[in-house]
Amino acid sequence: MVTSNPTHDFTSLLQKEWLETNGLGGYASGTVSGAHSRRYHGLLVAAVHPPVGRMVVVSKFDETIVVGENRIELSSNQYPGIVHPKGYEHLTKFERDLFPEFYYDAQGIELKKTVASIHGENTTLVLYEVLNALDKFKLELLPLYACRDFHSTSHANNSIGQPYLFEDGIFRTLNYQGCPEFFIQVPNSAFTESKNWYYNFEFAVEQYRGLDFKEDLYTHGKFSVELKKGDKLGIIISTEDPKGRDAFKIFDKEKKRRHSVVKDFSENKSLKRLALAADQFIVKRGKLNTVIAGYHWFSDWGRDTMISLPGLCLVTGRFEDARNILKSFAESVSEGMLPNRFPDYGEAPEYNTVDATLWFFHAIYKYYQYTSDKEFISKLIPVLKDIIEWHCKCTRYNIHVDPSDELLYAGEHGVQLTWMDAKVGDWVVTPRIGKPVEINALWYNALCAMNFLLTESGKKEEGENYLTKSKKVLRSFNEQFWNEQQNCLYDYVDGANKNDDLRPNQIYALSLPFPLLTKAKGQQILKAVTEKLLTPKGLRSLSPDHKDYHPIYGGDQWHRDSAYHQGTVWSFLLGPYVDALMFVKGTKGKSEATKLLNQFLNHLDEAGIGTVSEIFDAEAPHTPRGCMAQAWGVAETLRVAVEHRLF
Repeated sequence: MVTSNPTHDFTSLLQKEWLETNGLGGYASGTVSGAHSRRYHGLLVAAVHPPVGRMVVVSKFDETIVVGENRIELSSNQYPGIVHPKGYEHLTKFERDLFPEFYYDAQGIELKKTVASIHGENTTLVLYEVLNALDKFKLELLPLYACRDFHSTSHANNSIGQPYLFEDGIFRTLNYQGCPEFFIQVPNSAFTESKNWYYNFEFAVEQYRGLDFKEDLYTHGKFSVELKKGDKLGIIISTEDPKGRDAFKIFDKEKKRRHSVVKDFSENKSLKRLALAADQFIVKRGKLNTVIAGYHWFSDWGRDTMISLPGLCLVTGRFEDARNILKSFAESVSEGMLPNRFPDYGEAPEYNTVDATLWFFHAIYKYYQYTSDKEFISKLIPVLKDIIEWHCKCTRYNIHVDPSDELLYAGEHGVQLTWMDAKVGDWVVTPRIGKPVEINALWYNALCAMNFLLTESGKKEEGENYLTKSKKVLRSFNEQFWNEQQNCLYDYVDGANKNDDLRPNQIYALSLPFPLLTKAKGQQILKAVTEKLLTPKGLRSLSPDHKDYHPIYGGDQWHRDSAYHQGTVWSFLLGPYVDALMFVKGTKGKSEATKLLNQFLNHLDEAGIGTVSEIFDAEAPHTPRGCMAQAWGVAETLRVAVEHRLF
């Protein structure tokens, strides 16, 4: 499947990224141009403490074809004021089907390169195949490495380890204490020592983001291999000794695994690509599973995991993974709350979220809908009951049920608890203290789900207690949240203060399994959201009519966080929008939803090839921003496409 045709325009190729992941939180990633645009790019980014503790071990290879005295460089790097070398000019084609594949034509020498991360290992393969060559030639490979935390950058120093070993085609070294030892196996190669620092690699995206964007990389020397037409060269880069291993055998095993991942979607290219992208986010945490919220920099977040689970695991038939994820988070419940996130460096989980816990109910309900697994659900029901009890009596951050109306209140000064959680210093950009609209839609659905699950488990009388509560919530919700003046819902209610900012959060009152409104009111909400918030890339987070609306997401952290939920478009919101569309319009909405999704899927070739970006600018051309691959963006697109049979 061809997903990107090189134009030999460096800027265009630099904006297109590829990603390979290993099921541990580690990955390989770069741009189609060959130059890195982010500090997070690397050929081997290892998860030292899976799924976190990620380190850029080997940044890249600089590749050169040598024919006699003629040297043809295939690599590209961005330095201050210059791109050197310009190997992208030899790139004839880039494909992304199961793996990223690069095709080069270097003065008649045609070379194919494939990059593959191996599931369950901190291992990257780089495979070369000589498609055409009149004579023998040498391929020189210069490994450049950083060996640093993936949030930082490397700079020349005298502390880097000098010793290395090279024997039987395997290079090994330990550059710094606390960093993993790594190995590079290049069969039938010679190694020429040349210890050097290479200075001032520039990362364009980091510069745009107002962050440190220059890096120095080190090498001990270069490999050289003689090749001819028909030859194949398989290179292993790993934190484990590859002695006795064959790169192509490892590759074949990984290829079979990926075929099994997409086998149910082979008839539709778009769904196949989304299923393959979905696979990248499901990773190990101990003996169980979790979800990486986004690449490159997010770890596993409770909210993102629960929203993503149906699309990543259920519509793809990965029920065991779903069970392991639900079990993993159930074991982390504290005072009736799911963790907001697991930090990068093994610290205690953070619990500053109100919605992750409520999305947990939704994910469990959806799991049962797909599996009818009563045995597993019965093990989770005590956890769910405990969660509701904590919410009724009050848990962290003043999260509690208001006994006067049974609605859920959340928040205190200086804390951001909903998904609109941007914070700069002590400034919470969208505090939303009170009774947020989507939180109470989720609260209602949690109570309804409890009634349903208990009834299914043969405990109908116990379930009716939650049904009674849900009816009170439904009545109070309709009384307090309907905005007569704008014919939509308030964003949050705090006593007499009813916030009328037009945001996408109200769409959840229509999209969840247990809607809170009539279709007549739903039609009015859908109209308001469609007119002011809908874009080809998702929903805006705030109406353009608002005084705090930001059309562009960019600049330093202050400017970016100021815009994060103040207009910026979010891809994952297409999921609930399509659900709401189908709820309100039924089968008549199917053609509209299909058209919208088909239009959106053009994005799969726009930024992260074969995946979905986290966010976009609020105005055309809706430039992709944030993470180049976001779990809930992929998951929600795949989910609604499959559940509503849009293709």
